[in-house]
Amino acid sequence: MIDRLVRIAILSVPLLAAQPVLARDASAKDASAKEVPAKEAPTRQAPAAEVPAAPTAKQPSPGQSATRDRQKTCGSEWRALTDAQKAAQGPKWPQYWSKCNKRLKGGDKA
Repeated sequence: MIDRLVRIAILSVPLLAAQPVLARDASAKDASAKEVPAKEAPTRQAPAAEVPAAPTAKQPSPGQSATRDRQKTCGSEWRALTDAQKAAQGPKWPQYWSKCNKRLKGGDKA
């Protein structure tokens, strides 16, 4: 516990030491911003024609949609299995997914 407190204290010292330096930099920036009169301050507004439209979402390919459907089907089957059935199917989800994916693709002809 004390070790953690010492570590926290050691790590916080540079942050506390840097705080006045950062405060001076911020106040210097504020002072230089106030020196420029409001009339002469350049204001840049993008014309309406230059504003890019939000990109539309790319539609998934038929293969990606089929994979997503197979994964959802296999996932619901996996969640429906009991622990004993999961142990019989394979130790982990990746192994079950591999078998289920092959079965749903039609690759398991046996």
